[in-house]
Amino acid sequence: MSIISFGEYIVGKKYKVLDERRMRASAGIMFLLGLMTSINGFILHRYIVIPYFASFLVFNFLIGIFVNPKFSPTILIANVFVSKQTPLPIGAVQKKFAWSLGLVLSIVIFTLSLFLINDSAYFQSVCILCITCLILLYFETAFGICIGCKFYDLALALKLLKKPAEKPNCIGDVCDTEEEL
Repeated sequence: MSIISFGEYIVGKKYKVLDERRMRASAGIMFLLGLMTSINGFILHRYIVIPYFASFLVFNFLIGIFVNPKFSPTILIANVFVSKQTPLPIGAVQKKFAWSLGLVLSIVIFTLSLFLINDSAYFQSVCILCITCLILLYFETAFGICIGCKFYDLALALKLLKKPAEKPNCIGDVCDTEEEL
């Protein structure tokens, strides 16, 4: 098993997988931290907390995408909560795409929030991006719907990305997969 890898191979799957329970718990942790940050930033007007949270997300996504998701801080914390549960394997390729979208979103939020500290003209754009981020995390956490994974499927349908040799499973088996023997 490689230390630097997004997902791992398991018996019975021809593609890399992640534990969906850990991924959802990780999204829940990010959602909770994001909600607390949004309350501080947008209701109490303490904008200084936004770049700290956004930089944490950037760090979390960078480790998850370029090293291994199991070493990202939110996954490490999520392990504490779901360690006794049976793993639920989910295809890693679409989660990597979703985490890449999260990385881009958090970099933009971080950059704009640095300007927001000194200029409230950036309030609306930062607020919209943060709400978007919270909505994406909420759907993942509450409903198990990975909207970033849906964008991955859309990118495949539009032929923006190369189709994988073996299409990985989706959470709840909502996408078409061939039966494995």
